[in-house]
Amino acid sequence: MLGNIQVKDRTDKVNMPPGTIMHIGEKKAETVKITIIDYDENNFQERQVQNIEESFQFKQTPTVTWINIDGLHDVSIIEKIGQHFELHPLVLEDIVTTGQRPKIEDYETYIFIVLKMLSYNMELNAIQSEQVSVVLGKNYVISFQESAGGDVFDTMRDRIRTSKGKIRKMAADYLAYSLIDAVVDHYFLILERLTEQIEDLEDELVEASSNETGTHIRALKRELIFLRKSVWPLREVVGALARTESDLVAKSTEPYLRDVYDHTVQVIDTVETFRDMASVMLECYLSSISNRLNAIMKVLTVIATIFMPLTFITGIYGMNFKFMPELEWQYGYFFVWVVITVITGGMLFYFSRKKWL
Repeated sequence: MLGNIQVKDRTDKVNMPPGTIMHIGEKKAETVKITIIDYDENNFQERQVQNIEESFQFKQTPTVTWINIDGLHDVSIIEKIGQHFELHPLVLEDIVTTGQRPKIEDYETYIFIVLKMLSYNMELNAIQSEQVSVVLGKNYVISFQESAGGDVFDTMRDRIRTSKGKIRKMAADYLAYSLIDAVVDHYFLILERLTEQIEDLEDELVEASSNETGTHIRALKRELIFLRKSVWPLREVVGALARTESDLVAKSTEPYLRDVYDHTVQVIDTVETFRDMASVMLECYLSSISNRLNAIMKVLTVIATIFMPLTFITGIYGMNFKFMPELEWQYGYFFVWVVITVITGGMLFYFSRKKWL
């Protein structure tokens, strides 16, 4: 349904010049939330601001600044931050156009990255996606999210606040790596939930499959396809970032990026394995339905075959011709029942010997 909304909204941009900033996608936040975290090894400050102009002073500071924007529907805010940080119009267009494919673009003075932040909705029993755009500059990182819900960066914020780990000692590129790593690590939670679904479906197939079983398997395949579309391009993004020659990514950060790349490959391999398992389960389900149908048809065929000669006999003596020799026979009725019983018993014996029953 969301895809249909985005396609419909995209038609409004037909014939518009490239770089036109127009929000496309579902509005997931009522108000835009802007938070700023500025830190170095010894200092830290965090605040929420009402106007985007309050973040402009951090562009040239020697400390590392993380500007996070929740809500993309107010394009005026996106335009202002784009003008101050000298972001390309096409970058701004991609930020407000949700549904982008994960990608990376190097603009020399900054690196633009698009990710898919996934979460599992327990009520809907489905995977939900949110686009996250990241701009990595010399001493700043700007992240754009569709909403504050489903944010996986809370652990990152706690690490910065408590100076846990290396993040307060590292530059902005390490912060960008940490954001990507948080997104990728959350994929494993999605995989864990899908593992539980697959185990439940396997038990359901073994015990007693129903029409709902097929519906659940097809829903699982749709989720896996959706997950694959979100994760597969991310391997290219992380790989390109790890191999980049940009001065914005230090050599000390490259091992961490390669580690994220390995995690991404692991997620992709797991998704491919799950897709194969889902395909096998669907084949098993269809086979069980076919076997069940064959068993039913076999029983019906046996019943129809038994009644064929019986119907023939009763049909002959139901023709009501006046001069039928057996009609006046004293034991004719009992004889017909004997013939019917012998035929039925003989056919059942024959079918059982052939193991057709």
